[in-house]
Amino acid sequence: MKNIRNFCIIAHIDHGKSTLADRLLEYTKTIAEKDLQDQVLDNMDLERERGITIKSHAIQMEYVYQGEKYILNLIDTPGHVDFSYEVSRSIAACEGALLIVDASQGIQAQTISNLYMAIEHDLEIIPVVNKVDLDSARPDEVEDQIVELLGCKREEIIRASGKTGQGVEEILAAIIERVEPPKGDVDAPLQCLIFDSVFNSFRGIIAYFKICNGRIRTGDKVKFVATGKEYEADEIGVLKLDMVPRDELLAGDVGYIISGIKTSREVKVGDTITHIDHPCSAAIDGFEEVKPMVFAGVYPIETEDFENLRSSLEKLQLNDASLTFQPESSAALGFGFRCGFLGLLHMEIVQERLDREFNMDVITTVPNVSYKVYDKKGGMIEVHNPSGLPDPTLIDHIEEPYIRASVITATDYIGPIMTLCLGKRGELVKQEYISGNRVEIIYDMPLGEIVIDFYDKLKSISKGYASFDYHIHDFRESKLVKLDILLNGESVDALSTLTHVDNAVTFGRRMCEKLKELIPRQQFEIAIQAAIGAKIIARETIKPVRKDVTAKCYGGDISRKRKLLEKQKKGKKRMKQIGSVEVPQKAFLAVLKLD
Repeated sequence: MKNIRNFCIIAHIDHGKSTLADRLLEYTKTIAEKDLQDQVLDNMDLERERGITIKSHAIQMEYVYQGEKYILNLIDTPGHVDFSYEVSRSIAACEGALLIVDASQGIQAQTISNLYMAIEHDLEIIPVVNKVDLDSARPDEVEDQIVELLGCKREEIIRASGKTGQGVEEILAAIIERVEPPKGDVDAPLQCLIFDSVFNSFRGIIAYFKICNGRIRTGDKVKFVATGKEYEADEIGVLKLDMVPRDELLAGDVGYIISGIKTSREVKVGDTITHIDHPCSAAIDGFEEVKPMVFAGVYPIETEDFENLRSSLEKLQLNDASLTFQPESSAALGFGFRCGFLGLLHMEIVQERLDREFNMDVITTVPNVSYKVYDKKGGMIEVHNPSGLPDPTLIDHIEEPYIRASVITATDYIGPIMTLCLGKRGELVKQEYISGNRVEIIYDMPLGEIVIDFYDKLKSISKGYASFDYHIHDFRESKLVKLDILLNGESVDALSTLTHVDNAVTFGRRMCEKLKELIPRQQFEIAIQAAIGAKIIARETIKPVRKDVTAKCYGGDISRKRKLLEKQKKGKKRMKQIGSVEVPQKAFLAVLKLD
């Protein structure tokens, strides 16, 4: 066990984690020359296209150092704030972390938030300045920032380049020397922590685990503590680029187990595996339950696909434990699910994965956050969806979630960023200079204001330099109203939103204008209205498409034409009564990008 090292790589998005992981795999000869490609561990098409890591990936390397053979278990983690739950699970399965900072960008918000997460779990931090081969690299400045943040010695920081391979051997040596081997007792009862799982259509559900105590052999009878289910370990093994079966795994190892589990409810990430004969006395502390930030309805385009959508979401949830969902129905869209996501990028990725991996065409409604609604008798309910709001006469007050947001930027952009935050009802908490011309601004802001387009705007006004990170802070009382969109007098519940009183009129007006562009013209007039309760605050009208019924009439008396026009008028009136307005998917998405 003393020759095992478990470590993960943490950094802000786009600081070169996956590229550096490629070099580590190359130097330890884990991957044959023919399999080498950029971002080897990012095995999802989506990850390659977007150049981001969405899932944590575990892989085992072997490395000979000073004549001894070491086993290194590496977990490459995502850098985007929406996938921070993946990072927290990876950190729980490790004893050390490589903290990677881009030599041209310096420390950014997600670097700090991931670092604090690692420090809380008592991980040994190895700081690495990456991309030192770039012309724009400022390694000395960045080292100053790291020394200030970590309080480490300057000589402990390794300079490296994922592209050229500089410093990779130093990193491997540092992992072996500085990271402690896993603690655990091989002879104690078996305790394994499940940190991830995937669905395989041939073999059922495959769970990835780290053994904290004890040993496990192929064919052992095992029990999952949280669900209480019992299985036989058909196959166990370690994770190389593919799965490599082994007969026995000991404490400290990271591996996988296949036991013919069919339903996704039987595997929980954070659960403990133990033997049936000699069970462990207590389960391992798993991970805290994930708190979704953004809620949106996901509905199948064809109503009969509802059950398929349910099984697709269950399989996706296995692989992405931060996705939560529960059934709901909507008057406009039929049956679907209310899904909770960690952020807007997460929502977009889930939608893409449903389409690619499960062939599901879905409509996603306007994202909302959860509110606490207090009635006049002092009772409280949580509302995730504006349609679930009680009657306004019964509501005493509504509390909305506030976040503590940290924005790190160059001093040139302080002005526009402050204007943006104040426009989103933000309150400045403090502002402090990190080093040179970099400043951290901390704001308290309503989560509902940032869920739609805050991140995109922040990126564009800071030319991509500001980085953003947030966590839920508390709930505060706010003056919120429910804004309904009516089409020909009928409310479309999928477009209704809860918004602040001051923004309601402009938001309603902009929504009506946008829908007028997007809804196709019908043979009857369509009125689009925005309403708060019974009060209409904005209206747009889509003109009808007309057929020229008098074309065949020429000459003769005017009453012939009049008769045809009257007949058409009656038909239009009847059509308006029974005709329904189809709202295209583009309209739901456009509301998110109103500006």
